Amino acid sequence: MDDEARLTELLSMELEVEGYAVEVAADGASGLIRARTEPAPDLIVLDWNLPDFSGVDICQRMRSSGITTPILMLTGHDDVADRVTALDAGVDDYLIKPFSIEELMARLRAMQRRAISFSGGDGEAAQPETLQVGDLTMNTNTRDVCRSGRMIQLSVKEYELLNFLMRGQGKVLERAEIMRGVWGENFYGDDNLLDVYIRYLRQKIESKELPPLIHTVRGV
Repeated sequence: MDDEARLTELLSMELEVEGYAVEVAADGASGLIRARTEPAPDLIVLDWNLPDFSGVDICQRMRSSGITTPILMLTGHDDVADRVTALDAGVDDYLIKPFSIEELMARLRAMQRRAISFSGGDGEAAQPETLQVGDLTMNTNTRDVCRSGRMIQLSVKEYELLNFLMRGQGKVLERAEIMRGVWGENFYGDDNLLDVYIRYLRQKIESKELPPLIHTVRGV
């Protein structure tokens, strides 16, 4: 979804050379309609600045309506606050303009690999699974998260981070390992985002009345 004709033409040509079937939407409204139409797209490349809605608005609308298609956002916004806003809205990855076609392709390939992994490894539906750490539970089929009988609402990226941490319970996870697991191998942004999201999770799953579940080991 992008209204820059020259950019969409260039990207379409490059993607088609790589074997992708490409559909272009020049505004958010038409892009939403396509995203909700079967067969669903495998990947969505979304610009932050669209003529009718912002890319963040479009992403929020897609996620709230149950669309889980991986989204790569193209943006000129490069400060941490904007990155957090985009990721909280449900963006899977973002690329700062100007960018190289090679990097865009690498990020799309990484997103495809993660999507296949989450779906069960070979495109089959993942089996229902419940993760548990202490009194914190996560149903990976419904994405419900609960602690001590209380449902916890998480953003897409908060959920992915908590899922990664719960699967690694009992182990000391290095920062680089977490960043690769949650943001992907081709993420080149500020790793301070990890600190931001750890703080978000602690605010939501911990309290003075409950024992802490996330422990920071300095120097790792």
